[in-house]
This record gives sequence, C-alpha cells and structure tokens, in this order.
Amino acid sequence: MINSRVHDLLEAPDAKLVIERVQAILADEAQRRRAFREWLRDDVKAEFINGDVIMHSPVKRRHLDATKYLENLLLNFVMLNDLGAVDSEKALVGLSRNDYEPDICYWNKETASSFVDDQMEHPAPDLIVEILSKSTTGRDRGIKFDDYAAHGVGEYWIIDPVRQSVEQYRLDDATMAFAVANILYNDDTLTALTVPGFTIPVRAIFDQATNLATLKSLMNTAS
Repeated sequence: MINSRVHDLLEAPDAKLVIERVQAILADEAQRRRAFREWLRDDVKAEFINGDVIMHSPVKRRHLDATKYLENLLLNFVMLNDLGAVDSEKALVGLSRNDYEPDICYWNKETASSFVDDQMEHPAPDLIVEILSKSTTGRDRGIKFDDYAAHGVGEYWIIDPVRQSVEQYRLDDATMAFAVANILYNDDTLTALTVPGFTIPVRAIFDQATNLATLKSLMNTAS
C-alpha cells in the first residue's frame, strides 16, 4: 500500500515541490509533538494525532466498566502466566507520527522485558483495545485503525459497550492492514490471537458476576 502511494506521487510532475512542502509541515509538526510530550501530565488524558492535540472527555459508566472488567481479566491472566505487560488509559504509545493513549494495551514478554521504570513512550503493542464512545468512534474506526495496522499492531479489538459487542481484527502482514477475524456478541466466546491461551466469554466484559466467575476460572487454570 505504501509503495503504491509512493509510486503515484513520484509519477506526478510536481513531486519535488509536494515532498518539500510535506517535509516542512512534518518538521513543524514534530516540534509541536515534542512540546506536547513536555506538557502532558499524569492527570490529563490526551493524544497527538496528525498535528493536533486531542483532549479526552469523561466517559459514561458503561465505558468505564467495560475497560475495568476486561483489564481485570487480561492483566491478571498475563501476570499469572508471565506473558508480558498490560496497561490501560495512560500508557503512551508513540508511533512514527502520532502519540496515542489506547484504552488497553498488551505487549509480549520479549518487548515488555525492555521496559524501564522511567519510560513514558512505548512501542506498538501486540494487542490494542479501544472502547467506543460518542466522541472517539470516528478516530477508533478511522485514523487509529489505519495507523495501528501500519505500525504492526498484531490484533485490534473495538468494543461497543452499548451493543455489547467485540470486533476482533487481525493484521494482514502482506498488506499491513487489518482484516476482520470475528464480530462477537454477548453469548459468544472471545479468543485472543496474540495473547496465548486467553479465552473469555464476551459477557465477562460487560457483566460483573460473569467477570468474577471468569477471573476465578482463569486463575485456576493458570500455568
């Protein structure tokens, strides 16, 4: 996909002028990105996307619950099985152009072993989860969908807390784009592609009683 876009640009007679203009814009953007990182604080949830600082508004209870319930299962499973690292909300993922704070991230053990205590910026995770809200849906399905795939995120889940559904996407290495793996609902079972052995009922993301029962099951079967 990238090679095709480069080829199309180089075919244009004004390619040099376009490239010079893009380089100037990106240089200015990089300077503003450095300022954004210096400004970013622990008590602020914000992202830097295509040159703009995106501030996040408070979310509804169902969004908070879905994030909390899924992190509860994924974090405990990964720790019990020594599979890597899981973070939510405030882990800054720095890609080539943009800085994101996904709802939930998972990195495999090899990648996580390189993390240090003072680290703020993190590489592309193996799994990213975004919980939809009214203000974020466009980005979760748009720029983030494309950017995560372009930077090698192996698996992407889009969770809709209203419909209580999970869209599971896997990375197609040949095209560096996401392909649909599954679209799941409350009575279905979700099996991660990048977290070995992690299988949960979708209902456990939205229902506290099911979440607790699932957590007990995962702990009993931990290696």
